[in-house]
Amino acid sequence: MNNTARDSLAIIPTYNEAANLEVLVAQVLRHEQFDILVVDDNSPDGTGRLADTLAERFPGRVTVVHRPRKQGLGAALVGGFTHALSGRHDYIFQMDADLSHDPASLPEMRRALENADVVVGSRYAAGGRTVHWPAWRRSLSRLGSRYAASVLRLPFRDLTSGYKGFRRKVLETLVLGEIRSSGYAFQIEVTYRSHRTGFRVVELPITFVDRARGKSKMSWRIVREALLVVPKLRWAAPH
Repeated sequence: MNNTARDSLAIIPTYNEAANLEVLVAQVLRHEQFDILVVDDNSPDGTGRLADTLAERFPGRVTVVHRPRKQGLGAALVGGFTHALSGRHDYIFQMDADLSHDPASLPEMRRALENADVVVGSRYAAGGRTVHWPAWRRSLSRLGSRYAASVLRLPFRDLTSGYKGFRRKVLETLVLGEIRSSGYAFQIEVTYRSHRTGFRVVELPITFVDRARGKSKMSWRIVREALLVVPKLRWAAPH
């Protein structure tokens, strides 16, 4: 397939994901329309070096951005979005590196963008589900989404999902430099800003599978940030 047909880019932020990255890259590249951008935050486990090896193995299809230190998921994704906008891809996706987001959903998510501007891989839309997730994590995630939807008056079920796709024009329109949040809060803020700007956001049901290898980046600091950011976003919006 020639370069012009590869119109989609999957951004994969990484920190200590050497156990998962090679498998994930192979699965994403099975979809011929997709290239990959790995954004590594100087992982001490060698994820960045592995990403470079994969870029050499798949020239033109895998690119790596190395950041000097761990600065949070939000900062990594903003850096990835900015890098993506310097390229040629029309559809830009974000996904976790821990294999919780099934690359098999990518083609359907891309098709959804033919009639929408943003697609959210939703665990809580009809038909979505979570597998092997502890009950407390599932409850925390659901409550976080419901809280944000209520405060921000949004009609979406899964505001904390990190599996998303955007038409290029969305990321060109959003002022990426104004996004300061990370973790759950980043996912909420990007969807909120997209919706308020007038872009059409749709949810597509997915199956989310808890990571089998590696350590979760979840922390109570991330939860606290989301609790604080949501009302700030609401208060900053015109009434």
